[in-house]
Formats: sequence, C-alpha cells, structure tokens
Amino acid sequence: MLTLKDKTPRILVIGDLMIDHYLWGKCERISPEAPVQVVAIERETSVLGGAGNVVHNLAALGADISVMSVVGDDSNAQELRTLLSDINVKDSFLFTQSGRNTSKKSRIIASQQQVVRYDKESTEDISQESQTYMIETLSTIIMDYDSILLSDYGKGVLSTYFTQAVITLAKKYNLKVLVDPKGTDYSKYQGAYLLTPNKKEAIIASGINIYDEISLTKAIISLQDTCDLTVSLITLSEDGIAIYDNALRVHPTVAREVYDVTGAGDTVLASLGFSLASGYRIDKAVKFANLAAGVVVGKLGSATATLNEIIEYESSLNKSTSDSHIKTLEEITLLSHELKKRGKKIVFTNGCFDILHVGHVKYLEEAKSYGDVLILGLNSDESVRRLKGPTRPVNTEDDRAYILASLEAVDYVVKFYDDTPYNLIKAVKPHILVKGGDYEGKEVVGQDIADELRLVHFVEGKSTTKTIERIKGNNENNYC
Repeated sequence: MLTLKDKTPRILVIGDLMIDHYLWGKCERISPEAPVQVVAIERETSVLGGAGNVVHNLAALGADISVMSVVGDDSNAQELRTLLSDINVKDSFLFTQSGRNTSKKSRIIASQQQVVRYDKESTEDISQESQTYMIETLSTIIMDYDSILLSDYGKGVLSTYFTQAVITLAKKYNLKVLVDPKGTDYSKYQGAYLLTPNKKEAIIASGINIYDEISLTKAIISLQDTCDLTVSLITLSEDGIAIYDNALRVHPTVAREVYDVTGAGDTVLASLGFSLASGYRIDKAVKFANLAAGVVVGKLGSATATLNEIIEYESSLNKSTSDSHIKTLEEITLLSHELKKRGKKIVFTNGCFDILHVGHVKYLEEAKSYGDVLILGLNSDESVRRLKGPTRPVNTEDDRAYILASLEAVDYVVKFYDDTPYNLIKAVKPHILVKGGDYEGKEVVGQDIADELRLVHFVEGKSTTKTIERIKGNNENNYC
C-alpha cells in the first residue's frame, strides 16, 4: 500500500451529481393540525451525494479529479459547485441544461432518526444537445486522464447513447472504464473494464439466483459475457468481493465493525479506480478496496477513507509490515494534522534506543498510555555519534527504526538528523510530550510546543550503556 503514497492518478468521474441535505433537530410535540411530529430544526448540513460521493472519496485518497455532469440553472447547482470547490475539485465540465432540476435530497432528522425525505430533481435523460456537447468535450480532454469512472444513479446523465459513446472513446485510448451500474439492463455498459453491482443487483441483472459458489460463478460469468467486460465483479457485502476474469476469486471482507454501509459502494468504485489507475493489478486493487470499505463502514453516514486511515486500519488487522510505520518528516506532518481532525490525542517522545531492552519497552508502554497515538522521534546515526561518541550507535538507524516500529506501543517512528527533535516536535505539535525522569527540574526541548509535559521514570539498572559494559565484561572474561 505504501506504493500508493506517492501516486496522484488523474481520474475523470462522469455521472449523476446530487446534494445530500440534512435538517437536524428535536421533536418534543405532535402538531395540532395533523398527527405528525413537529421538529425544531437546530442545524443544517449539506454534502456531495451520488457521483459526488465518488468524487469526495477520490479526493480523500489524493487523486487528481475532474468531474463531468449536467446540472440545472438553479440555486442547487450553485450550491453543488461550492461543495466541489470546498474539496478543491474544479467544475469546468459541469454543463447547464435550462429547465433541468439539480438533484437535492433533503432529510429531516429528529433525535438521530430520519423522519421524512423529500427530493427535488429531474430523472429523465439529459437532452441530446447536452449529450453531444459532453461527447465533443470528452474527445478533446480524454488524453489527460488515466481512467474514467461512471457513477450511475439513474437520474438521466448516463443515457445509453452517451454511456456507449464514453466507453467507445475510452477504448480508443486504452483507458479503463469502471462503472457503478443502475437498473436491470446492463447492456448500456457493454465494453466497460468492470462493473461493481452488489449481490442483489447482480441477481436481477443476470436473472440467476446467487446462493452458493456454483450459482455465483454462473452469474458473474453471465455478466461478463453479456456486457463484454474485461473483469466481472460482484460485491458480496459481509462476504467480500468476487471477481472473475479466467477464474473465480472471492476476496473476503476486512471490516471489524459495521456502523453504516451508506456510500460503501461509492468507496469501492473510487478505491478500485484509484488503485488500478496507480498501477495495481485487479486482485491487489480489490484487496485495497476491501480495506477502504472496511474503514468507511466503521463510520456513520456517507464517509470517505484517506490513505493514512487505510494504512492504519490495515495495521490494526495485523496485515502491515513494520516499515509502514516509519514516516518521513513530511508524512508525519500531514498525518498528525489528520489524526487531530479525527480527535486523536498525540503523544511524542524521542531518543536513541540503541540496544533495545526492557527499560525502553516499559517506558514506551507508559508513554503510549497517556494518549491514543505514540510518535517516536529517533536520533539518526550521525546525531547519536555527536551525543554518545564515535563508537555509537551499535545498531544502525534503519535497524533501530524497524525494531521500534514493530512494538505494539509505538504507532509511528520518525528519524531526525539535528541534535534535538525541536523541528520534529514543531511539525507534530503533540498534545503530550514524554521524557525520562532524569529530566525532572530541567528544561525539556519542545515543552513550549506541547500542551503537556510528562516524565516517566526508567527501570532501575536498565540502560544501553550498562548493557554494552556487561557485554564487554563477558568478552574479557571469556578471553581470559
């Protein structure tokens, strides 16, 4: 997954954009006019919905995104453009069709319970003029992208004619087209690289009831043949994702806790598109999509997953290597900001940790107990030599970093090359700074930055210096 950290694939999302609008309040009485609840509205929120949620997921992953769609000449269209701007996505390819209603779904929530939803939208196919204009535009920009994602919510943007034109054009330039389908007739997606129907949708579209591996294989092959797909795929909810090219594989789900499956399909489409456009093969891309979906279903409402969240989640499932916990200064700066936004309390400590011993481990375990995430600043080899002399360190910075990153108490290790970790602490801005008890009454580097300083007493008789002395003593005795 670390191979995706430096990737910024260029992805074009085409589909039905909409606004998910929420009115939040409380209900304490029934209307005297009719037997209905009276909801006192306390706040109002709006987020991108439909194809916009795919865009939002891609933005969270770090893709370079463009979006193409048709909106109305109404206030909802302007609000939608603002929501795109908020996540730094340009609206250059949003085309206005006079008389069309931009989709907006409004939900009234009383005490966390949805009371009613009302929609304002157009669902008929966009005009032939709009379709022609978008095809002409696509033909001039298509070479700027690594892949195309079609998000069909059945609101008229992805008409059969337009969808087939997009797929034909993409094939001409060897671009993969990934589709989240809608409806019962998938023939309009013929020639796409893959579709992402769920099990229920696949049963309806294929006409085959899926109840075991044999029926799953028949259905997935039927979809591949009917739609001329390179890869046939069916999402199986808690059972994972099934794929078929020349053979059937089912990649199991990796979700630990499921709070809300809202938007999980959008996450699967976005993460598949992101990873395939970044060079992953299909099986590896599906595993990545499973991890992304595992993050999202653990949140409430339509949600997104960042690469850092996915890496952290993979680590929590014991599927990551220790070096994935070793970060650069730039990486930890961004990660610290993200962790704080998620409400995590960050603890920071630093040291040489040359020959790891029980004193080190107990010190780090206590440091971690003060917060949610422990970031460890590790002196580089040159830094250790300046502090300890020319014979130190015994172990190289890479070896020390890997061993420390493998400890359960340590979340991230960052090497620093100055004499002090001040610049690193300044980048992390931890809530709690931890140092050894020998610093009691002394000035601690970075305590002006952290919210709180805590001192941890070392285990008596345990130190790297004493360990080295003991090794030397044993060697001398053996020699004699």
